[in-house]
Amino acid sequence: MSTHEPEKKRSLDAEYLAGHRFPYQEDMALIEDVDLLAATPGEDINWLEDIELLEEDGVPAVFDRYSNSFLKIYFPIPEGRDNEIARKVLVKHLQSGNSYGILLKEKHAKFPQPELGSWVPESKTVGTDWHPPVLEGWEPPAH
Repeated sequence: MSTHEPEKKRSLDAEYLAGHRFPYQEDMALIEDVDLLAATPGEDINWLEDIELLEEDGVPAVFDRYSNSFLKIYFPIPEGRDNEIARKVLVKHLQSGNSYGILLKEKHAKFPQPELGSWVPESKTVGTDWHPPVLEGWEPPAH
């Protein structure tokens, strides 16, 4: 009898969840136009202070709390711009709708909310017609 042990991951990164890298992970020119002040939810700059350049698997990265994963950065980061670049990469990721957490909103949001959060003005509203998931063929136990 043979058993197959499933792959174990200690951490997840955004490209693992998506199955590919995103262009703004590899090209700093694609994030230079991100206006952090304009993208700040509710004009509350404090949320940005929590976002810092980190490292994951020896690679510079920023943490995406919406998908509980790291977004690795593969281009050279100019000295002194660490946190600014991390913040711009994350905002670009969120505004692009590429965060796995945002992708799940359409199906799982239980209350009305902007699909792309407050980072994108006039974002489509999701969560207006939520129904609990039903597992086909499952019946609740008789009590």
